[in-house]
Amino acid sequence: MKRTPLTINITAMDVNIQSLKFDASKQLIEFIEKKMARLERFADRPTGVDVVLKLEKDDEKGNKVAQVTLHVPGGDILTEQRARTFEEAVDEALDAIKRQIEKRKDK
Repeated sequence: MKRTPLTINITAMDVNIQSLKFDASKQLIEFIEKKMARLERFADRPTGVDVVLKLEKDDEKGNKVAQVTLHVPGGDILTEQRARTFEEAVDEALDAIKRQIEKRKDK
């Protein structure tokens, strides 16, 4: 009996990164893409994620802001986090998105 291999078509989630008032480094963009790819493990059928990075006036928490919008069926999940570095802000935003996903699953 000849077996036909099973083909699974997995499409990567679109990650859109926008930096306002500065040019994001290639290293920062790769860091964000890697982190956002992890969201596919937690969210049910995500269609994309938008990341907006911006510099704001200095604040006690930091002046780097990461605004993340995860597009999923049933409504987008949005968070905005502020930190001293963009990497920290993205990590905190990722954690906040994960918490919101868990809250939705518990309902």
